[in-house]
Amino acid sequence: MKFGSPAITFVYHLGVHATDEDLLVRSLLKDGNLLQGRNVIVPRPRRYRTMVREHLQLYRGDPMPDEAQKAFFDALLQGYACERAVLSDPDYLTMPYNVFESQQLYSKAGFRTTWLRYLFPENPCEFFIGLRNPATFLPALLGLKGVPGYEALVKKTDPRRMRWPNMLERIQNNNPGCPITVWSNEDTPLIWPQLLREITATELSFRFQGDNDVLKEIVRPEGLEKLERYLEGRPPQSELQRRRVIAAFLDKYAMPEALEAEIDLPGWTGDLVDEVTALYEDDLYTIERMPGVNFISP
Repeated sequence: MKFGSPAITFVYHLGVHATDEDLLVRSLLKDGNLLQGRNVIVPRPRRYRTMVREHLQLYRGDPMPDEAQKAFFDALLQGYACERAVLSDPDYLTMPYNVFESQQLYSKAGFRTTWLRYLFPENPCEFFIGLRNPATFLPALLGLKGVPGYEALVKKTDPRRMRWPNMLERIQNNNPGCPITVWSNEDTPLIWPQLLREITATELSFRFQGDNDVLKEIVRPEGLEKLERYLEGRPPQSELQRRRVIAAFLDKYAMPEALEAEIDLPGWTGDLVDEVTALYEDDLYTIERMPGVNFISP
C-alpha cells in the first residue's frame, strides 16, 4: 500500500547512541509549523516511538496486512498531509547495551533497518546516521542508562574492530535503493545547519531557529551572542562561508571543557587511543567515497 501522492518519503534518523541526545528533533520542532507548511512533518517522539517499536517487533520485516498498515499510518501521522515524515530514535538499530553484540558495531543494523523499511514498503525511505570516534563513543555509552560496565558492554570486542564502514555496508546491502546520509559527530558544530536542511529537504535560504543549537552547548554565551550578531549583520553567501565564520568564533570562544573528552577505559593506553582515532579517520575517508552514501563534511 502506497501512502500519499506524491508518495510520502519516510526518513529515519538512526542515531547513533551518544551523539545528539534528541537535539536534532528538538531543533526541528522549533520550526514545526513552518515545516508543516512545506509538507514536512516532524512528529514529537513520544507520539510514535513506542508504537514504532511495537510494530517492528510484531512484524519483523514481514508485510503488514493492508488494514493494519493503514491503521498504523493514520495513528502515526494523525491526518497531517505531508510529503516527508522525519522519525528519530537512537534505539532503532539496537538498545545501547547491545551495541557490541557479535563483537562488532551494531551487528543488527542490516536487518533492523530492513524492518523499518518495510513498515511502509511501497513508500520511499531514507536513513540518516551520525557516527562517532569509538575512543569517545565508548565512555559516552557507559554513561547511558541501563548500560553495564565496560567488559559486559564491549563483550571482548577488539577496539581495532570497532569500524563503521562495515555497519553501513550491511544497511546498504539490506536496503537497496534507500539513500543514506552520514556525518561525523565531531563535525556537527560546523555542519548542523546543513544537516537540518538535508533531513527536511529544505533549501539553503531556509533559516532554522535551531541553526545554532549545537554551538550553544560549546561556545561561551558572550561569544555566541557576538556570532549571532555577526551572522545577522553579514549573512553568509554560502555554506562554506558560514562554516569559516563559525570556525573562527570557535577558535576564540569555545569552552575547552565542552570539546575535551576524558578517556578512562580499562586497558586503553594513549597509544591505543591514537590508533583507534587514526582508524576512525581512515573510516571516514572510506565512507565519504562509498557509492550511495551522502557524506556531510565541513
